[in-house]
Amino acid sequence: MSMLLYIKDKGQFLIYYVVLMLFVSAITMLSMEEGQSIENTIYINFIGFILTMIYLMTSYYRENAFYKEIKDITEQEMNDNLYIRIKPNNSMQKLYLDLYSSLQKGFSLQLQKLQDERKDHQDFILSWIHEVKLPIAASRLVIENSSGKTVDYIIDKLEDELSRIDNYVEQALYYSRIDSFSNDYFITEVELNQLIKNCIKKHAKLFINKHISFQLFEEMQYCNSDMKWLMYILDQLVSNSLKYTKDGGTINFEFEEDQMEKRILIVDTGVGIANEDINRVFEKGFTGSNGRNYSKSTGMGLYLAKQMAIKLGHELSIQSEKNAFTKVTIHFPKTRTYLNF
Repeated sequence: MSMLLYIKDKGQFLIYYVVLMLFVSAITMLSMEEGQSIENTIYINFIGFILTMIYLMTSYYRENAFYKEIKDITEQEMNDNLYIRIKPNNSMQKLYLDLYSSLQKGFSLQLQKLQDERKDHQDFILSWIHEVKLPIAASRLVIENSSGKTVDYIIDKLEDELSRIDNYVEQALYYSRIDSFSNDYFITEVELNQLIKNCIKKHAKLFINKHISFQLFEEMQYCNSDMKWLMYILDQLVSNSLKYTKDGGTINFEFEEDQMEKRILIVDTGVGIANEDINRVFEKGFTGSNGRNYSKSTGMGLYLAKQMAIKLGHELSIQSEKNAFTKVTIHFPKTRTYLNF
């Protein structure tokens, strides 16, 4: 900071000094004889001027060192510990440093969050690319080994692989849109029976091929939700049940209601979930022993379903017994709070 700028910043103090000296000079001139009053006034103003200059110069050099350190920091790469080396000269400077420290910590947390989100996106994209390449490679193998196979057989196999690719693409689409959820939902009264029927219809081929039976509650039931996002949640849960239910198993859809909430229960006779995995199935990227032993899995399906349910004001819970059953419950609180992100 230049001396000129410093003097400019001290403008109010200098105005106060001039007014004070004028007042003192006037009192001195009026209270003394004419000869002595002029000499005393000059003396008082001279001493006052010298003392004021000493104060301004001392203050300037002290504060300039502080401002110089601040300027040096602004020209350096941001670092959490840079501010620690600066020593405040007064309580105002300490307040500025505390404010700087608070802002810097806030920016650091935001930066770390952005870096973590970027890493998560990169990890997901790499995993997604690896997974989507599998049905593409399988489709090529079907075409290369099509000699002697019927057209219906080849089409059936290609449809299976295209369905897998479609599921992966849909998963990537919803993953990319989950951060802008608040701009893309519309809460209406949803007919749950029809929504579940549409979901079963989407997976009809797998139900048939694995000879898995299902049972749906007959009475018409409704809830307040976004149809598109709720459909995706159901789709992920049903897809998971089909994946881990052996041939000839069952998947039942049940409905419950009390004073606090409505519930959809999806109960399958699948392989179940190990006790050590049950509390982690909704974590991002977690596949568990089932994901490693029974099928290839990105570990994103249940994570996305959980996040979407929370943002819709719903909740997901899960119960399971190894080699017996898995029950996933979608909770629809009657008094809800929608989260906007």
